[in-house]
Amino acid sequence: MTDNWNRKDQHIHYAEMQYKPQSTNGLEQVRFVHQSFSEMKTTDVNLNTNLGSLSLDYPFFINAMTGGSDKAHVINKNLSIIAKETGLAMAVGSVSAAIKDPSLSESFKIVRKENPNGLIMSNLGAHHSLENAKKAVDMLEADAIQIHLNTPQEVVMPEGDRDFTGWLNNIEEIVKHIDVPVIVKEVGFGMSKETIQQLIDIGVTIIDVSGRGGTNFIHIENERREEKEYDYLLNWGQTTAESLLEAHFYRKQADFIASGGIKNPLHMLAAFGLGAKAIGLSGEFLHRVLTTGNEQTIHTVNQWKSELTALMTLVGAKKITDVEKASIVLSPELKHWCCERHINFKHQ
Repeated sequence: MTDNWNRKDQHIHYAEMQYKPQSTNGLEQVRFVHQSFSEMKTTDVNLNTNLGSLSLDYPFFINAMTGGSDKAHVINKNLSIIAKETGLAMAVGSVSAAIKDPSLSESFKIVRKENPNGLIMSNLGAHHSLENAKKAVDMLEADAIQIHLNTPQEVVMPEGDRDFTGWLNNIEEIVKHIDVPVIVKEVGFGMSKETIQQLIDIGVTIIDVSGRGGTNFIHIENERREEKEYDYLLNWGQTTAESLLEAHFYRKQADFIASGGIKNPLHMLAAFGLGAKAIGLSGEFLHRVLTTGNEQTIHTVNQWKSELTALMTLVGAKKITDVEKASIVLSPELKHWCCERHINFKHQ
């Protein structure tokens, strides 16, 4: 591996290399009970959703991926074009590199240039200060900022951080003193109810549980090591479904985003059934942009909108929050998770 192979480009390469059309996010273990009478029209469906003060025209968006290299610049440009043409919100990857080296900022700023009126989220790690968070927002004229949590990735990353103290204090300062909504997200290892409680206690009200089942950063960072020391950690963390169950008790205290291996509108519907308000997709968009191009990806997004509308009609849901009212049956594995974790999953 050569030193001039940018780490961000390595992430893109290994993320695409591990792409699979199937998912192991647990959402396939959530089944809806078919009801023969929905008593509504597809035109009754409203796909708008809210995350705190953020209003999204559609309940899924392009989640954080990349930035910080020439290749990432091209990808972010293409993603922003797709976001503009489809009306989707979009988040960028961590802007940390651009804060350290302003010459890299154009690979992020391109998103706002291509989509001046779009809903754009900046992104930064939890070890960063309030000052850096403000820089991250200003860089993109962002409507919100994602603060990501990625301890397992850092531990496996050869050059990763080894000091994880102060993260909660940093997030609390950012929540209290920044002028845009703050979204705290995992990066594919899921969340526990204990973590969610800690976030709510410091004022966080929008949380992306980002469960296991999609892009695996332990796998990516392990591939970047000389020896693959951490192969045994590839299944670390909670799946997306398990993470949403962990969040069940807190749905009235925060708005939850589901991400992690979501591939299709049925996955989206299952996540809404478990209480998610919005869906973030990263690996799926990266794969489609790299392999099928912008035009076909735009076509797919519009198809997903139509399919999701049809699925919501099947379960009698006129709006996203109505999906929670549908009758759901969990697999024995998810029931066991609820039992062991003392989660009383009932529709409210």
